[in-house]
Amino acid sequence: MNPTEFSQARWIAAPFFGGARVMSPAPFFRKAFTRPDGVKSAQLAITALGLYECEINGQRVGDRIFAPGWTDYGKRVQFQIYDVTSLLAVGDNAIGVVLGDGWYCGYVGWMARQVYGDRPRLLAELTLTLADGSTQVIATDEGWKVSEGPILENDLLMGETYDARREWVGWSESGFVDSTWRAAVVMPDPGIAISPSLEAGVKRHERLTPVSETLKSDWSSSRRIFDFGQNFSGRVRFKVKARVGATLTIRHAEVLNPEGSPYFENLRAARATDYYTCRSGDEEIWEPRFTFHGFRYVEVNGLQNEDSLEIEGVVLHSDTPRTGHFACSNPLINQLQHNIVWGQKSNFLEVPTDCPQRDERLGWTGDAQVFVRTACFNMDVREFFHKWMRDVRDSQLANGGVPEFIPDPRDHTHIPRDGGPAWSDATLICPWTVYLCYGDRKILEDHYESMVRYIDHLANECSLNGVRCHPDLNRWDGYGDWLALEGTTSCFGSTPHDLIGTAFLAYDLELMNRIATVLGKAADAERFADLHQKTVAAFQHRFVTPEGLLSGGTQTAYVLALHFGLLPEASRASATRELVRKLQKNGYHLGTGFVGTPYILDVLEANGHLDAAYRLLEQETFPSWLFPVKNGATTIWERWDGWTPEKGFQDKAMNSFNHYAYGAVGAWMVKSVAGLEIGEPGYRQIVFRPRPGGTLTWAEASLETPQGKTAIRWDLENGSLKVAVTVPVGSTATLDAPAGFAAPADPLPPGTHSFTLKPI
Repeated sequence: MNPTEFSQARWIAAPFFGGARVMSPAPFFRKAFTRPDGVKSAQLAITALGLYECEINGQRVGDRIFAPGWTDYGKRVQFQIYDVTSLLAVGDNAIGVVLGDGWYCGYVGWMARQVYGDRPRLLAELTLTLADGSTQVIATDEGWKVSEGPILENDLLMGETYDARREWVGWSESGFVDSTWRAAVVMPDPGIAISPSLEAGVKRHERLTPVSETLKSDWSSSRRIFDFGQNFSGRVRFKVKARVGATLTIRHAEVLNPEGSPYFENLRAARATDYYTCRSGDEEIWEPRFTFHGFRYVEVNGLQNEDSLEIEGVVLHSDTPRTGHFACSNPLINQLQHNIVWGQKSNFLEVPTDCPQRDERLGWTGDAQVFVRTACFNMDVREFFHKWMRDVRDSQLANGGVPEFIPDPRDHTHIPRDGGPAWSDATLICPWTVYLCYGDRKILEDHYESMVRYIDHLANECSLNGVRCHPDLNRWDGYGDWLALEGTTSCFGSTPHDLIGTAFLAYDLELMNRIATVLGKAADAERFADLHQKTVAAFQHRFVTPEGLLSGGTQTAYVLALHFGLLPEASRASATRELVRKLQKNGYHLGTGFVGTPYILDVLEANGHLDAAYRLLEQETFPSWLFPVKNGATTIWERWDGWTPEKGFQDKAMNSFNHYAYGAVGAWMVKSVAGLEIGEPGYRQIVFRPRPGGTLTWAEASLETPQGKTAIRWDLENGSLKVAVTVPVGSTATLDAPAGFAAPADPLPPGTHSFTLKPI
């Protein structure tokens, strides 16, 4: 299982460790060695079960945060390779590594600690290649030394406790006296795959300066509350000058209570608190190593009036460079786009998490699949999804089912079900979307066998007479239209789960037909096409009335049936009328949840009601996309009613203010508001299709595609539509004019083109 990069290394750990509810100091490892003459190059291969940060001669190796990354540790751990030639000195050298608990033995989700193992473990091999081609290897073994240090606790959910008085000065340098350090413990090989990283990992990004500071005092404490002006995922870095032994308590929150105190209740069991104890009375600088938080506000306690503190927020997320930009004439929609992007930044951290603040932060599949198209526009997530889809494949159950969050830290042998409709289907929807956006066949090839296993699981175990989640199966039927408001107070929504399940089964089979066709698997494509027809017939038989109405009758029921092409052609008009009637009766407010919301604007536009789509998009009152914007949101909320003036905060047990799922509307904003659409996978062919509406007078979008930069801007002026587009080299394009305007019929070659479209 081990690659050649670890031919001599053995897994090592510290002799001390915590328990299921008790954290332990972070272990510091070191190894002194002598560099021989004539070293041509030095390469470090390193990984950990847990998190690592490595130093050679006092200098940090690499800039990756939370290395080696989160995987299903029962199956796989990633490793990284660094060229460290420039870090070596002539003669005596030293390498040091500090380990964090991370996802391996820290708290994960709402579970206890030590889900995967009892303590972090290190595997490393430093290979020195000499001019004559020979090598010298410094590998982890019982010859390494280990000790406790200043990091007394570290946990991704709970926070980090650091006592600067316990720092080891020069611990990763030669000449350091480690006589009091203990021998590292050699651990058994876990017998899992040790695989190269598929993406660049988490990095530091923006630095945020507080926009305000408030002092809150009472009889017991004096607290400083800092507002960074933006909800984000990361941690703080500060410069402090305080008395020796002064301990700062740093707590993190997303929003404030009405009286101005931080709102901590929605964190649930996550402590989300860092502690720092000062060492000297002089100026000290600190940033945690092995934790992150989701927050906008920071409360600092433990300082006296004469103490000084300078603080900044450090934004952390996976290294997914920004590729897409959208803007329009409505500033509220522009803030919505801002919130969508920051929701993605906050939650694309190793895996596509649901939220960064509470005791959860799991890779929920449903959230990922509804948002993936928007994600591919905002940032370059190609490698990110390659890595996560490998995690999905690793976590797939023996029967072919896919859990609702990936990696799944639970014992797979005790999971009797997959994640349910619209959640587990991410195993098909995400790779297909990555293929469309990047022209990437490999992600389909890599996961095709897994996809087929999943489809067979749905057909054989989760369906009866073509109906997925049929009540007679007496099986888990999924999360429904999660957090929908229409017709119910239940989190699961009121849309029938078997309707949702059968609709997504039909969509899955349609995708599998397309995927098999792309991969040249004609027989499979034909089989999936046949199953798709049968599933559509089953859907119509069970859920569609002769008048073209749908059982359940919710906004989401009509949206799914129309969007996935599940209705007889003669019924589409009546179904559309019923959907629009529901919206009108609801004052053009959304009643949909996680399942129906991503598609509702597409359905309205495709069926002749662009005006209704714009009314929903620009709706400013509750519930709507712009209601949180009007009320100060800087990211996307988990719930439409996370906070309302009438009721205040929603249920504290599930009320995140940084969830990206409802940000899936960004895909429609790009495709229809601005008018930038994929014609052929990877934007080899581009369709410019502006659809002005509502109050908008201009809109624009640009994107770094695999072929190069493409862009569109349109302006309404005196009844004419001015359009400017950019076609990258390697692509062709067409201009699809909105209704009432004439457009050039010829394909657009690479270059920049401007048109003035006149009304017909």
